Amino acid sequence: MSRYALLAASLALSLGACTWVKMDPDGATVRVARAGDSLAGCTRKGEVAVSVRDRVGFYERNDLKVRDELETMARNEASSLAADTVQPLNQPSAGEQRFAAYACGSGYRPRTADQPADAPPRQDEAETFPIRENDAAMPK
Repeated sequence: MSRYALLAASLALSLGACTWVKMDPDGATVRVARAGDSLAGCTRKGEVAVSVRDRVGFYERNDLKVRDELETMARNEASSLAADTVQPLNQPSAGEQRFAAYACGSGYRPRTADQPADAPPRQDEAETFPIRENDAAMPK
């Protein structure tokens, strides 16, 4: 392999690992809602279309990095629309994605892992609960 081909290959690989999009301070205050979350109590402010490079030459960038950069760009753009929440409208395709921008105030909080799901368990499923180490009911 020639020196130039080796140099070009190493440059493409190193660029593919870079994060090119940085979070703005205003974008850091924008939350991200899941695609299926209800935002009924929010005011829709508009749509944001964002795009990043999903390939560098012949090198295809990591899908997770591309998604992360698209989300970061959407959050940065949403702050300029006076929105505090974004929700993806579609899946990323060729480095592009659309998001809806909403002003929710305190009306929307993303569900965290320790909050129960909205749906009750089905009959054929077991319901689980976290166990605390200092629980008096635990045998010693």
